[in-house]
Amino acid sequence: MLNLLWLVLVFPLAGAVALLAGARRFNHAITSAIGVGSVGLSLLVTLGSLLSYAGRHGEVVGMTLFRWIAAGDLAVDFSLRLDPLSAVMLFFVTFVGFLIHVYSVSYMHDEPPSAFARYFAYLNLFMFAMLTLVLGANLLVLFVGWEGVGLCSYLLIGFYFEKDWCAAAGKKAFIVNRLGDFGFLLAIFLAFKVFGTVDFAALEAAVAAHPELAAQWVTPIALLLFVGAIGKSAQLPLYVWLPDAMAGPTPVSALIHAATMVTAGVYMVARSSFFFAASPTALLVVAAVGGLTALFAATIGLAQNDIKKVLAYSTVSQLGYMFLGAGAGAFAAAIFHVFTHAFFKACLFLGSGSVIHACGGEQDMRKMGGLKKHMPATYWTFLVATLALAGIPFFAGFFSKDEILARVFAAGAGNLHGFGTAYLVLWGLGVIGAFLTAFYMFRAVYMTFHGEFKGGHEAEHHLHESPGLMVWPLRILAVGSIVVGFLGVSKAMVFNFGDPNWFEPFLHPVAPAVEVEGAHVGLGIEWMLIALSVGVAVAGIWLARRFYFGPEAGQRPARLAASMPGLYAAVANKYYVDEGYDRAIVQPVNKVAYALWKGLDTVVIDGTLVSLAFFTEITGDLLRFLQTGNVRNYSLMVLAGAVAAAAWLLL
Repeated sequence: MLNLLWLVLVFPLAGAVALLAGARRFNHAITSAIGVGSVGLSLLVTLGSLLSYAGRHGEVVGMTLFRWIAAGDLAVDFSLRLDPLSAVMLFFVTFVGFLIHVYSVSYMHDEPPSAFARYFAYLNLFMFAMLTLVLGANLLVLFVGWEGVGLCSYLLIGFYFEKDWCAAAGKKAFIVNRLGDFGFLLAIFLAFKVFGTVDFAALEAAVAAHPELAAQWVTPIALLLFVGAIGKSAQLPLYVWLPDAMAGPTPVSALIHAATMVTAGVYMVARSSFFFAASPTALLVVAAVGGLTALFAATIGLAQNDIKKVLAYSTVSQLGYMFLGAGAGAFAAAIFHVFTHAFFKACLFLGSGSVIHACGGEQDMRKMGGLKKHMPATYWTFLVATLALAGIPFFAGFFSKDEILARVFAAGAGNLHGFGTAYLVLWGLGVIGAFLTAFYMFRAVYMTFHGEFKGGHEAEHHLHESPGLMVWPLRILAVGSIVVGFLGVSKAMVFNFGDPNWFEPFLHPVAPAVEVEGAHVGLGIEWMLIALSVGVAVAGIWLARRFYFGPEAGQRPARLAASMPGLYAAVANKYYVDEGYDRAIVQPVNKVAYALWKGLDTVVIDGTLVSLAFFTEITGDLLRFLQTGNVRNYSLMVLAGAVAAAAWLLL
């Protein structure tokens, strides 16, 4: 079926076109069939293609659809590439995306038919763009998908565009991502200028064949690529768009945060690993930004009360862990966390949507509580996904997160590229972030599902479990939040660096880890690291239970906040970063724009045009007095003109 791989893209694109064309005519049933069916067909083709690909041992399967660009030395084909890395991404994007589409049928059922069709059209278009990004065989095809998911995120975040704050959130996401994309474009231009190609296979070969040239240029190319990843995957300092992306429907949040857009930056770094592996500076920058973001976002999550905002900052933090792993040269470990994260984070977001659906649109956890008895299926699936995110043993997040922390520690112990101390510090930040993650996630569990309901008797009367189309995707994702982690168990069922897990050898042909010479970490130290990681997670859960469970729930954190009002206000207000950006960037830009509008546009440009028009009008008014319609007057004027001309010539 590998020759039918192009159908993976065609089905969701055809669905989007059909839904946009028939939005005003289709009812909910037709829209659901097209929207869900197109992604379902894409999933079936994906499964068939992966079965055909199995056993090829890392072989790269290419497919050229058509010659796209031919200009001078630049020749770019619209080509697809299936290899172990794209195979992993292709599977969970289509699988998790399909479940989100199924969930959306019930979640969005109250929307008018035209809005319902528009929603699924955007969702299908999003899938097409993400799959194009994943399968692109060169930087330009990848960039088409990259920009496509940016456009679709703008459309979906601002889906309720009649609300100003939703439209503003969509615009914010679009603008912030353009800042990162500028760096990505520069990287593409520079890569072509230096190596004469944008094809991934050709670029990797050129870097290996010309080490002296690569040594000069790989660092700026890698850093510019990472600028794009910072924007798309919401890292410091361009993370601010992602929490506001919660303005869109909750299934959109699951699609953007779990399986598609925000993981694109991590995928791009892994796909371009040959650039980063050749640049110690770029690796350290990636690790530093990832580690700092992981901790920074986790601290903000401590004081958020909107259930979706808690999950949003959790996503920012987990993306930081992925980049931390990639920055330590463990690209397979980073992608493994992308893979596990897709399941438990999608489950969490869809679970929050189930809660919001039951609570009549309420998102404030302070107005929830006691939902466990009303929504048992939502509660247990949410709890499983939370345990996975917190890194509790035998849940998926434990295997992938601990793999990253172990690789970062190994990079520090082995003094990777002479930056051993920096990597050890970053490992410490990751451990602290693991404690905070467990705390704020179980804070959300206790505030939402335990205790007494705080939303009022009328709202409590309407509490109910979500319908089957919403619950079954949660159950499937909860199972995935357990079982997919076992792909990270080593062959000997022991965690040690000398015996890689099943996942890493699969990705090794396209994303090999950077070798860390001198990393002598014994089995005892390794188990100590695992125990430490699990210990801090358990400590975070215990502290959350002390603070938010039982008859005094909420009183201890309230007293703690009152004892440190300044610090609490800073965390609760997200360290005023958005306000700082507004004062430092948005307001000055607005003032300059206002000055240009009133000065250059209104006075100079409009003034010049108005003055010319006025002069023309006055000239016409004066000249029209000469147009009397009397032939004798015209003859007299001709005579006078002739006399004047003769006098001028004679004199």
